[in-house]
Amino acid sequence: MAAVRSTGLFKRFDATVALDGVEVSVEPGEVRGLLGPNGAGKTTLLRILFGLVRPDAGTVELLGRPLEQLGTSALHGVGGFVEDPCFYPYLSGRANLRLLARLDGGTVTARQIDAALARVDLADRSEDRLSGYSTGMRQRLGVAAALLRSPRLLLLDEPTSGLDPAGTRAVATLVRELAEDGVAILLSSHQIGELERVCTTYTFLREGSVAWDGTAAELESQAPASAYALITSDDDRALELAAAHAGVRAQRSPRGGLSLAAQPRSLDALVLALGDARVVIRRLELLVSPLESMFFALNAGDSLDELEPDEFVDRVLMSA
Repeated sequence: MAAVRSTGLFKRFDATVALDGVEVSVEPGEVRGLLGPNGAGKTTLLRILFGLVRPDAGTVELLGRPLEQLGTSALHGVGGFVEDPCFYPYLSGRANLRLLARLDGGTVTARQIDAALARVDLADRSEDRLSGYSTGMRQRLGVAAALLRSPRLLLLDEPTSGLDPAGTRAVATLVRELAEDGVAILLSSHQIGELERVCTTYTFLREGSVAWDGTAAELESQAPASAYALITSDDDRALELAAAHAGVRAQRSPRGGLSLAAQPRSLDALVLALGDARVVIRRLELLVSPLESMFFALNAGDSLDELEPDEFVDRVLMSA
């Protein structure tokens, strides 16, 4: 049974079509990344799944239950938040969680609240007022509030917004652990690196429609070339060898060394050729991942194959 199954979702706001026939499915234990530029329909989709907005057409099932009207029991077992989680600023983090649990109508013990705070690394700040919390701390408290529902489905919108690198890694670890326990997760984010660490499947939205949908492995095989920085013991020889390999575009980079645009298999062949030629690789760094290049190609509509490697890097990074 899919944790989320939406079919033919259509939503219009005045003259703007926010969703146009969107279909999304998330299975237990799956972490699906929801991507797209601003205005693509991501937030509208999440609001519909939470029952906050009624679609003009289409159906939604959450954990096997149809979401036919606002405020139904279909949201039992569903946790998460859309955009910024909101709390009472004059209450402490712990008091906010107690109040939310009471409003939710469930029975949540002090031990469960302690466990949720500990999982998001807020145990030592739990008695502080929310007015003293940073943006990242409020995001983590939002995740803790979602965990109190013992969710089988998590819907998260930008959960690492405002987090430092350590906090981002901690949330990524938590998402992986929950997925291993069978929780289905739909995660929307503009931070592509964050999605790559945790997602097993992806859905790209563009202008309210699904532009691409598939697994991480399918994305890697179908994405345009990735971009790399390469520094060797003999960059002249490396440039000659790259030119001789199909599927590799290389040029000298103003950053030093070479810039490459290549598919993974073509890059593998070049690395082996460099070793055979006794050219030492001193640095090989991924600059543009398959997910970033796919994001650019789907949203910009440009042919990445026609760009020089450095232009490829600049255009993709600016887009992402």
